[in-house]
Amino acid sequence: MTTKLDSPLRRELTIDGRPYVLTITPDGFRLVPKGKRTGRELAWRDLVSGEAALAVALNASLADASVRPRPPIAKAAPDRSPGPPSRTKRRRPRSRSPEAS
Repeated sequence: MTTKLDSPLRRELTIDGRPYVLTITPDGFRLVPKGKRTGRELAWRDLVSGEAALAVALNASLADASVRPRPPIAKAAPDRSPGPPSRTKRRRPRSRSPEAS
């Protein structure tokens, strides 16, 4: 005899040395790295209809694209020009007005 799944069932498991939390619900299941909020989710109806294989293949191709190394961005050669002229403030000699003396 089986037990009906009415509420979420959570279990911790380790995959390649990393802890994950598997949550099984009446709607499907979700696998999330422990301590995180987002992960992989799959609905039972997708699994039964065969769309799960398509979803897995799509997710794998997207994950593979994000792992591929990108070509390095070309950096511009450093500019050897001396740069803008320095803007030193020249002091003007004070003119003495006859009223100030």
